[in-house]
Amino acid sequence: MFGLGPSELIIIAIIVLLIFGAKRLPEIGKGLGGAIKEFKNVKKELNSDNDSDADNEKEKKMNGEEPPPSLEAKIANKVLDQVPGVKTVRDVKKKADAVKNLLS
Repeated sequence: MFGLGPSELIIIAIIVLLIFGAKRLPEIGKGLGGAIKEFKNVKKELNSDNDSDADNEKEKKMNGEEPPPSLEAKIANKVLDQVPGVKTVRDVKKKADAVKNLLS
């Protein structure tokens, strides 16, 4: 673990205890645990999206449709979907585009 021995870890723990105090340590641990859990969930979603996208990509190439978005675009979309009004606006835009495609 980064070449840290037990004595270094104890010293770091004491310094953290002095800086944040005993009352704040559980809150910090809960926040870190939640952040790690969220990163794992996003990683799983992206991996499952990549697996399903590979299958969809083959079908789209056969049908002549446009290529799938890049990893950066997927992450940006996930972040923007968490903003309260953006997801609603995107859903409305998708529906409007679908209606437009049906009419043309």
